[in-house]
Amino acid sequence: MKNLKIYSLVILALAMFGCEEDFLETPPKDKFTDENYWKTEENVETFAFGFYPEYFTGYGSSFTWGNYFSGQSLNDDFGPSNPGRFIQQVPTSDGGWDFAWVRKANIFIDRVQGVPMEQEAIEHWTGVGRLFRALEYHDLVKAFGDVPYYDSEISEDDNEQLYKARDSRTFVMDKVLEDFQYAADHVRGNVSSEGLMVDRNVVLSLMSRVFLYEGTWQKYHEGNSAKAAEYLEAAKWAASEVIASGEFSLGNYRQVFTSLSLSGNPEVILYREYELGMLTHALNSYNNKEPQTGPTKNAIETYLATDGLPISISPLYQGDLGIENVMANRDSRISETFVPYELRVNGVSSRYSTTAYATHKFLNEEIAAKPEGSSNLNPTDAPILRYGEVLVNYAEAAAELATVGGEAFSQEDLDKSINVLRSRPGIDLPDLQIIGGEPAVNGVVYDDPARDASVPSIIWEIRRERRVELMMEGFRLDDLRRWKKLDYLDMIVNFDINRGAWIVKADYPDANLTNLILTEGEQGYIIPAPAGTPRVFDDPKVYLNPLPLDQITLYRDQGFTLEQNPGW
Repeated sequence: MKNLKIYSLVILALAMFGCEEDFLETPPKDKFTDENYWKTEENVETFAFGFYPEYFTGYGSSFTWGNYFSGQSLNDDFGPSNPGRFIQQVPTSDGGWDFAWVRKANIFIDRVQGVPMEQEAIEHWTGVGRLFRALEYHDLVKAFGDVPYYDSEISEDDNEQLYKARDSRTFVMDKVLEDFQYAADHVRGNVSSEGLMVDRNVVLSLMSRVFLYEGTWQKYHEGNSAKAAEYLEAAKWAASEVIASGEFSLGNYRQVFTSLSLSGNPEVILYREYELGMLTHALNSYNNKEPQTGPTKNAIETYLATDGLPISISPLYQGDLGIENVMANRDSRISETFVPYELRVNGVSSRYSTTAYATHKFLNEEIAAKPEGSSNLNPTDAPILRYGEVLVNYAEAAAELATVGGEAFSQEDLDKSINVLRSRPGIDLPDLQIIGGEPAVNGVVYDDPARDASVPSIIWEIRRERRVELMMEGFRLDDLRRWKKLDYLDMIVNFDINRGAWIVKADYPDANLTNLILTEGEQGYIIPAPAGTPRVFDDPKVYLNPLPLDQITLYRDQGFTLEQNPGW
């Protein structure tokens, strides 16, 4: 618990390093200053912990659950009664245009150089600082595209730097790649608290995530095959390094998300530790006793049948009339993620789901009836980086790289990634094969009739595997953005994202189902969002966020220009 116990103290102690330093005051001698703080490696480590809650949120704290199970998120996995909308207008202020964490990272990198410690330690902590700077710039670029790049602390009167023009997305991400490469070369492979601290495998796992995102963005949005290839090669290499380390393996799928302790779990690369009375969250509760935003019909139908075929062509699929049929003969991750034995219908169950399909992926049944299973008292540990994600990162990076001039995608690539996931204990799906560039199972090539025609069939199957493996873990919106597929969120075009389970009202004679809207009146698929204007996708400007008006005004008032994003 060393790392988590000090988080709040670290944040308070390091407030002096923020953007509002008052250089006119002489701080009391019993307070931290630049002169008296940077003296030992232990102090450096403590400062580094201050970044963890920002980038390694896990299940959040108190009445939050981080990015996991974001029930109102803008994606096609959830069927909320009040769907999220694309950004409609330019914000007056804030909007995420903030460089405070860049400043903190640059201060950290600079100060580490003068701490009296071995050169190896200086290089390690420099790598840690560069990792956090890279993560912050990745987030900024995802949101805004072009952003001003800073690799050193800027003084408060340096207007030329403070109000510099936005650097190009490619320039910034090249700098991010340099930071990741340095960190991969210098961050320690072994640290004092394995799984709780940044080590080389953490760097590599995040590198695979970041450059899978940027490589596919460059391909689908910018049409820059050369840059896409460079970034995808970096993602593939990073994931391959984690795989080749031999340090990780897969176990029970659901236990990764419901354990009271993830210490020693062979799949977990980094996790956040929780403890009763100290640090808790509310995710277990939301999967336990509360009404919840349920998965869409579209999400449920993503899961393969046990013969490895899509349900539209598998003879094993039993249809969707009743939860027993839905769950029969399916990739067992569906029953590990969703309640397999009942539908929870609004008007029937107090812990209903908006779609009647209920999630229990994050529920620890052993504590469900105890105080810590309710409210904001949940102590289950949160996986932040896990081997399953690295495997799907590798598969997609390798497959996409082959489309922009890289090495051909091979059966070997599948066998070290997707087929490792399919052979996870308790899953045991047939291997995915590639024959003539097409997906196959047991030597028979197939093509999913539900495939988006613009997506090659083998990449479609890899995207399916990614969606299933990472279901409700906060990745889906980012995936749709980088693939240039936000049109999937249009409820007119993709009507199955506003449908849930099939039910017959007469099957619940004692229940009040007056407000339950079904596609065919007295029976049919639940429509979770019946009222108001359906969400539509009709303006590509939403792939990037608008810059806040106050920043544009501030630049102008200082005699500089800050360009708004296209279309805003």
